[in-house]
Amino acid sequence: MIRRWPLLLIILCSLAAGFGLLGIYHGQGEIVTAKPHEVERIVSLAPNLTEILFALGLGGKIVAVSNDSDYPPDAAERNKIGTFWQPNTEAIIAARPDMVITLSFEQQKNVADSLNRIGFNVLTLKIEKIEELLTAIEKIGIATGYKQSADDLAENIATQLNNLRSKFSSNKKVKVLWVVQNEPLRIAGKNTFVNELIELAGGENAIGPTLQQYPPIGSEELLVCGVEVIIQAAMGAAGNIPEQQKAANLFWSKFAHLPAVKNNKIYVIEPDTILRLGPRLPQGVELIANCLHSDDFTKNPDISKVNR
Repeated sequence: MIRRWPLLLIILCSLAAGFGLLGIYHGQGEIVTAKPHEVERIVSLAPNLTEILFALGLGGKIVAVSNDSDYPPDAAERNKIGTFWQPNTEAIIAARPDMVITLSFEQQKNVADSLNRIGFNVLTLKIEKIEELLTAIEKIGIATGYKQSADDLAENIATQLNNLRSKFSSNKKVKVLWVVQNEPLRIAGKNTFVNELIELAGGENAIGPTLQQYPPIGSEELLVCGVEVIIQAAMGAAGNIPEQQKAANLFWSKFAHLPAVKNNKIYVIEPDTILRLGPRLPQGVELIANCLHSDDFTKNPDISKVNR
């Protein structure tokens, strides 16, 4: 089961409620008090953060987003502040935010540190696994005054994922290879959130433990892994999936001995619901399950999203 409400978060929530204040978590980990009405202009530096904010009902307070924030459709109408990997500090400042929400990887952390130094409220979140997503939603709720909405959203996501885990737990575990890139061949290892999704959908990683999260693999390792389903997320515009599917089929045709290739179980799928750790994650798990258990989903219209 997915754990809920870490003890530290409960303590912080209780303190916030007791003083009638909110905790705004800065990149360095300190807490700065703020009243709910003070959070009126939010900048989001990542598409999954943008989706979370809209899901919490905070869309009206978002004044700027990263260039790739395109869901829900209203997000695409917001001012842009640079790419996910290269946020533009000047554009962020020009948006006059009273809160900037960032992720904790190096490029965004550098921007967060710069904004902190000049006095901006910055909420920096680590979201690399499912449990961290649920905790991040709760932290956003505390910091923005939308705690109840955040509690409800986190609980709803956790419930859906647990239900999906139960739904597919009785299925035979399907050996899955999640391809990050073809040349050189690089895959998702076990210590990734992608692996969590595969397991929720009733699969298992065809590759054993690896030192890297997304390691390269050679032909010898590929030959013995016994992969039954190969999945790769489409790159760029989703409308180009048919062409990418053709390219994937051609690439894998040279490995005709693999069960996945023999049985035509190669899927290029829409990436955003899966690779964005956000509110649509349960839909992503179902999309993966459609690939893993396609024989059981022949009457499911969603299979057209992943099959040729």
